[in-house]
Amino acid sequence: MDKEKLIKEIRNYCKKNSDKKVVLKYSRYFKDGFDAYGLGREKFEYKLNSLLKEGKLNQRIIFDAAPELLKSGKFEETSYAILLLRGFTKEFNKKTFQKIETWFRYGINNWAHSDSLSLDIISALLLSKTIELKELSGWRKAKNKFQRRCSAVSLIKYIKAGKSQKNCLKFIEPLMKDTAREVQQGTGWFLRELWKINNTDTEEFLLKWKDTAPRLIFQYATEKMTASEKKKFKKE
Repeated sequence: MDKEKLIKEIRNYCKKNSDKKVVLKYSRYFKDGFDAYGLGREKFEYKLNSLLKEGKLNQRIIFDAAPELLKSGKFEETSYAILLLRGFTKEFNKKTFQKIETWFRYGINNWAHSDSLSLDIISALLLSKTIELKELSGWRKAKNKFQRRCSAVSLIKYIKAGKSQKNCLKFIEPLMKDTAREVQQGTGWFLRELWKINNTDTEEFLLKWKDTAPRLIFQYATEKMTASEKKKFKKE
């Protein structure tokens, strides 16, 4: 299979199985618009698994097809690029990371794809030690707000695997004053997950930022706390 055949196969399948009701169902989760064919989860995953089981794909073909898939703006096309790549986790290397970075220039423009990339791809690169945490440093100040979000969300599986939690807290400090709603939500999500594992260090960190960081971060970070626990983090 080559990139042209992969793109054609994905698009033909999406068009054949499109459903406006599915588009309407999910559009409410995307404030900036939702351009999609309308594939339900079962139909989407059926094609994803079929393509992977055929054994005709590799990283090169996926990366060759990715620019056109991402630039289309269609939700499912970008999703296929990300999740097909996930099927080759064992083959990830430094070049995988370098190529992924370019995707933010033209196609990662919503929270769902940012999170999928974070949890399915970047997390795997970190956990396999293919990349180190410092290699995500530049993402915290990236022009694309979803790349900045990714720098926080990518750490969730990392800390759950027992990796250095204090280093991760220090790492996210540049995100604590980010003005983008999506970045604040992603940062708060990371802090909430870390709090479940290490509440002492997380609460110390939150106290440090409670009067200067955006409140949306704290809304997400303290979501699982009791009312009395949340009181400690009210802005003075």
